[in-house]
Amino acid sequence: MKPFAGIKPFAGIKPFAGIAVAAMAAVASLALAGTAAAASELPDLGGREIVVVTENAYPPLQFIDPKTGAAIGWEYDAMEEIARRLNARVVYENISWDAMIPAVSEGQYDIGMTGITIRDDRREKVDFSEPYMRSEMVMMVRGDEERFSNAEEFAANPDLLMAAQPGTTPFYVGVYEVLDGDESNPRIRLFETFGAGVQALKSGDVDLVLTDGTAGNGYVEASEGGLKIIGEPLGTEDFGFIFPKGSDLVAPINAAIASMKADGTLDALNRKWFLEYKMGG
Repeated sequence: MKPFAGIKPFAGIKPFAGIAVAAMAAVASLALAGTAAAASELPDLGGREIVVVTENAYPPLQFIDPKTGAAIGWEYDAMEEIARRLNARVVYENISWDAMIPAVSEGQYDIGMTGITIRDDRREKVDFSEPYMRSEMVMMVRGDEERFSNAEEFAANPDLLMAAQPGTTPFYVGVYEVLDGDESNPRIRLFETFGAGVQALKSGDVDLVLTDGTAGNGYVEASEGGLKIIGEPLGTEDFGFIFPKGSDLVAPINAAIASMKADGTLDALNRKWFLEYKMGG
């Protein structure tokens, strides 16, 4: 799960004074500019209700604000803007990651969003939107970790354990690019949610979490030194929304994504959620 076309994760970049105001102002001004474009160029869905299912476990894309209990994040902002441009109304539902693709495939929901990597095997079950984000797979460890500094050193030490959600890109990268290709390798401890794996890392039950830079940098910044990123990135991945096969929403959603790329709205969302917003802040 887990990226942005031409945009790298903002590792090591700190927010600066006024970025919040600038980012919000940019979103507001771009939204106004997009109104005319939406009216003249984008499909009008006539107020159609779209049921979107998510996990709320993948910050900063979508998660529960610990202060307010509200569901927030990059994907929520993007989906609301897509709906505004297409004249649609979004209703959100929640589901676990392992149930999401089957549920969307069966038509229980119109769209699924949770930083879903675009992969050919998944295309057999669902349709994807065009990519809205690209990210790099990184290695997240405890802040005081000194036993290994890259994938090769981790693999060489049989005492080290990795956390992963089954069926996710980090799981397969861990199996086939870090370890030995055995999907039942006992060194991979499985967790239902990404957050549970991170908690196991913090408590010392596992030693490594593979994640994209999107979530990893957010958790590291919020940890106040408790977590860090090590080694070189293990590749890139593109994220897309998923739909039931043959959905008539794919084309209008793609048109809205393209318009948001063209007018800078996606860049503004990246500034807001990857520079300005501080997890736990």
